[in-house]
Amino acid sequence: MDLGMSERVRPLVEQVRRMVRDEIAPLDAEYHAEVGRHPSGNRFAMTERQVEILDALKEKAKARGLWNFWLTDSDKGYGLTTVEYAYLAEEMGAVTIAPEIFNCNAPDTGNMEVLERYGTDAQKERWLPGLMEGRTRSAYLMTEPDVASSDAVQISLKCERDGEDYVLNGEKYWATGAGDPRCSLYIVMTRTDPDAPKHSRHTMLLVPADTPGIEVLRPMEVFGHDDAPHGHMHIRFTDVRVPRDAVVLGEGRGFEVAQGRLGPGRIHHCMRAIGRAEYALELACKRALGREAFGKPLAELGANYDIIANARIEIEMTRLLCLKAAWMMDNAGVRAAQPWISKIKVQAPLMALKVVDEAMQIFGATGISQDTPLAGIYTDLRTLRFADGPDAVHRRQVARAELRKYSNTTK
Repeated sequence: MDLGMSERVRPLVEQVRRMVRDEIAPLDAEYHAEVGRHPSGNRFAMTERQVEILDALKEKAKARGLWNFWLTDSDKGYGLTTVEYAYLAEEMGAVTIAPEIFNCNAPDTGNMEVLERYGTDAQKERWLPGLMEGRTRSAYLMTEPDVASSDAVQISLKCERDGEDYVLNGEKYWATGAGDPRCSLYIVMTRTDPDAPKHSRHTMLLVPADTPGIEVLRPMEVFGHDDAPHGHMHIRFTDVRVPRDAVVLGEGRGFEVAQGRLGPGRIHHCMRAIGRAEYALELACKRALGREAFGKPLAELGANYDIIANARIEIEMTRLLCLKAAWMMDNAGVRAAQPWISKIKVQAPLMALKVVDEAMQIFGATGISQDTPLAGIYTDLRTLRFADGPDAVHRRQVARAELRKYSNTTK
């Protein structure tokens, strides 16, 4: 089992690391400071400066060939393995806007994978070019306010046939990316046959974001923050009509599409979380060495040596677990990798949250302010413990896999 960085990906990792630290990180705070400054007063409208920052950095990434790394196992991209891409995801995860600069940002990567893997030629022709060129954005609509959506078979947004169309009625929320003014596509999990076997009740549809009958009700806030201009929106569908050719893969195959999408996406999330932990530890170490109290550097006070050492140890352990999950994805497929993916989905955000919390403590009150990226990173990581399934669901999967080993040996 080779989990090391390959010679093919090593130079890419170095280039991405330099660009993230030297060119993207210095502009991250300025980008977010622009939120709410659009002349319209709309927090989800992007200012000229925000557009300038993104476009200029994207052009640099494209010119250097640092683009669409996520497209693994495809002749349209680098053809990297999941293990190779994991190292890149870690570097891109350090800074909030960095993944988009390389067109490797969620939820678009997962949505592009759906189109690339399951879409028809016509669907790909319509939606993929804008997304792969970084001109448009998309959202994935699965979670609903009235059911426990961690149990995907309960998804209940109605999708009924009417002639050559489907008619959609219901609500979705936590639609990440739907607030972005460039968002043109919703990939929507719907229920087409409530009486079918539980894994055949649902259908995935491609729905243009400007379809009549779609109403964005509100942004969902995380600790009082609306995450503009990206956003996690609450959306209502009222008699929304889409044609039959909007179906992905086939009617009743929505659960299959969802599982295929979420496997690699969870690995990407977790590796980005490790990147954030690394960045937080770097900031903490520089602060600990550069600030004094009681006549000593902060590093020498309290238990800061132990805190820093434990952070390094836990980051390394979690990275290895993530890389093994990626290796399983490459070599055994999504189903066999699932328990490993569930392990990292629990471990990576918990570890990163702990590291960021300790970094904030070393910074003192500054650590929870707008003067460092730590508070924003913490908020994103805490959200990640719910995204793509809450901890309890993944622990259940891990426990079931473990118990299955002994199910025929006990009385």
